[in-house]
Amino acid sequence: MRSAAVGHQCVDCVAAAAQAVPQARTAAGGVWRTGRPVVTFALIAVNVLMLVLQMSSKNLERELVLWAPGVAGGEYYRLLTSAFMHYGVLHLLFNMWALYVIGPPLEAWLGRLRFGALYGLSALGGSVLVYLLAPIGAATAGASGAVFGLFGATFVLAKHLRLDMKWLIAIIVANLVLTFSVPTISWQGHIGGLVTGSLIAAVFVYAPRERRNLVQGGACAAVLLVFAALIYWRTAELIGQYGALITG
Repeated sequence: MRSAAVGHQCVDCVAAAAQAVPQARTAAGGVWRTGRPVVTFALIAVNVLMLVLQMSSKNLERELVLWAPGVAGGEYYRLLTSAFMHYGVLHLLFNMWALYVIGPPLEAWLGRLRFGALYGLSALGGSVLVYLLAPIGAATAGASGAVFGLFGATFVLAKHLRLDMKWLIAIIVANLVLTFSVPTISWQGHIGGLVTGSLIAAVFVYAPRERRNLVQGGACAAVLLVFAALIYWRTAELIGQYGALITG
């Protein structure tokens, strides 16, 4: 028996009543999560693990960072693996601190699946813009593109919920100023992630309720197709310009 407001109830009655209570839904239609931000912590753990592996293997960094000739030569995985590589402990700490602060509330609002999709697409969006616009010999790494995507998504969500956005605007502006002030920072990755994250979040939040899952899934698939087309075009352009230097 279990204590209740009306006396005592059996265990089966309590379980049946709990199932009858509708689950709280997020602004994007997912199930509201009040527990640990599992996806956020998992992403932090993967990034930390990758830095440990980088420090123990001299070749790993060279093989997994975003390097245009490597991508054009068929190593397309670099577009994603580069988002989990970092140039030193400070680089990692800066990105992981931002993820730790902004990730949990966003994961709770969007739900784990949508949050994971948002993070992955933002990371890929940053890499694609780097591939398109960065100097061909530049080697790029870091979770900054994905983090900027979370910044953009938080802005969209906060606007939808009519929350005070002054603090968030200040953070985004400060990071953009830093992005364009430091020559070694990849502005392409940051802008690509910011734009992608904002667009994906807008679809998640403003999708019509009656077709929410279909619209959200279709939008994610469409973004992936656009990225694939851009990667294909850029690869063909680089091969046309440099030929055997890349494919060989």
